[in-house]
Amino acid sequence: MSKNKVFCFGEILLHYAPPVATNYIDSHQMPFYLGGAELNVATALANWDIPVKYGTAMPSHFLTDQIIAHLSKKNIDTSAIQIAGNRIGCFYLEAGLDMKNAAVVYDRAHSSFAEIKKGSIDWKEVLKDVHWFHFSAISASLTQNATDVCEEALIAATDLGIPISVDLNYRAKLWQYGKTPIEVMSKLVKYCTVLMGNLWAVEDMLGIGSTIQSSVGCSNDELINAAHESMIKLKAQFPLLNTIAYTFRLTENYFGVLSNKNNFYTSPIYNSREVKNIVGTGDCFMAGLLYGIQHKNTPEELINFAAAAAVGKLYELGDATEQSPEQIKNRML
Repeated sequence: MSKNKVFCFGEILLHYAPPVATNYIDSHQMPFYLGGAELNVATALANWDIPVKYGTAMPSHFLTDQIIAHLSKKNIDTSAIQIAGNRIGCFYLEAGLDMKNAAVVYDRAHSSFAEIKKGSIDWKEVLKDVHWFHFSAISASLTQNATDVCEEALIAATDLGIPISVDLNYRAKLWQYGKTPIEVMSKLVKYCTVLMGNLWAVEDMLGIGSTIQSSVGCSNDELINAAHESMIKLKAQFPLLNTIAYTFRLTENYFGVLSNKNNFYTSPIYNSREVKNIVGTGDCFMAGLLYGIQHKNTPEELINFAAAAAVGKLYELGDATEQSPEQIKNRML
């Protein structure tokens, strides 16, 4: 049993993607994808031959059985999936739109993951063959129960000496259970060694203000400088963080920046015109970071591979990337 394994923990989702300008109701056809930030990361890593385990909660029925069989075929270890609760969460978003778009419709209330219970998972057993733990802020945005289980998992991973990464993805529509993102995420990020986000997610979720309020009208240099300042403040507040990455997905360009052990790096700036799909781009970037970390790549290689992977994802349908490492490396500038 390999101990060189990444564990991704979060809610699995069914993504229904009504085609734009298509009468899908009359045709009785609507594209459907398996989604969820952590599953998208796990799927990418498995596709890139990184040993990966995925933890979530799903009810006991035939659809769960079929999904688990599908994930197992993709070389994702499903042994940590908890069978509990009554439903799988889902969301509806027209093909090509961003998850942050106001048009997204979430149907996640009372899902199996949202109602997961503290003390229901034997973390010592789940993490015994794991050397990395990954989760996202979305998991903590759902319910107090989910937040409590996330904290329980992070404490267990820390006690076992397992490094932790977090994707600080902000979904304003999801924070509805009475806690603010800053209250919750400040308690969770303190356990993390790697963080991915952007200027404004860090401001909204950790209270670290940015020197600029929008990318509109800003030069790339202004954005890069603002990111550098934000990362310095972030590192001062959360000293365990040794790697911090921000992304900038602009109207026609895409790039990432990275702080690693107090040094600062910027990826090449990629053209991002005429994209097919935005969902899962950040997850692909996160997977790219973890791929590079597992391969002990240099900081320059880390940020360049992650950015190139994310750009490639912009031109793929579905929530998780199917790019190979070779395709990504061929795109690197």
